[in-house]
Amino acid sequence: MTSGPAAAPDIEARGLGRRFGPRTVLHEVDLDVLPGETFAVFGPNGAGKTTLIRVLVSALRPSSGGFRIAGLDPSKRPEEVRAGTGLLSHRSFLYDDLSARENIEFFARLYGCTDGERRADELLGELGLGHRADDPVRTFSRGMQQRVSIARSIAHDPQVLFLDEPFSGLDAEASHALAAVLERRRDAGRTAVLVTHDLRRGHELCDAFVVLQRGRVAERGRAGERSTEEFERDYLRRFRRDPAERP
Repeated sequence: MTSGPAAAPDIEARGLGRRFGPRTVLHEVDLDVLPGETFAVFGPNGAGKTTLIRVLVSALRPSSGGFRIAGLDPSKRPEEVRAGTGLLSHRSFLYDDLSARENIEFFARLYGCTDGERRADELLGELGLGHRADDPVRTFSRGMQQRVSIARSIAHDPQVLFLDEPFSGLDAEASHALAAVLERRRDAGRTAVLVTHDLRRGHELCDAFVVLQRGRVAERGRAGERSTEEFERDYLRRFRRDPAERP
């Protein structure tokens, strides 16, 4: 992490809630994610992790509370917030008949990037796909498509990157590429919010984390406070005590 303790948060949420009809999925969630942090969100199925991400990327409106991204209110300055954020999930969001380069250029232009071709070539080279830049992504393996999707999500060099279960279905090479991208972005002062079921990888990658349980923040911590093995042990012990939830 590149920022000091006095840095203003890249993500600041207060009392964030979300209901679907009578069911409350998020309960008064508070978050502070500093610039340059990789921040992990853990929790079992149904804990509210993906709902939290969907609210933070403005795919869902909060039912209560509010949040800011890099000091900006998304409800008042949506275009500026959108330009400064990216999303990577287990879905690629790629166009099958476009080449890898064309996909990245398209998304770069969508976010206002004026040097999309140069950026596409740069990222494909970093991700080991420069030799396949002009091939349709439908001819790629799942792992190769995910590497193109990684490039797509950061083509406009967003300050904040949201990742929703990004390691799902990845092969070893794509997983390594993603971890390397996150490390380079952290060194450059960029921020990442990572939602994952992969306790070990998430804990090893993150600087700070929360654990959600039934839509509430059940735990906050920093990765250096205990070993990954201790974190896994305590996490599994927590949810074994709750018969309604399983990791």
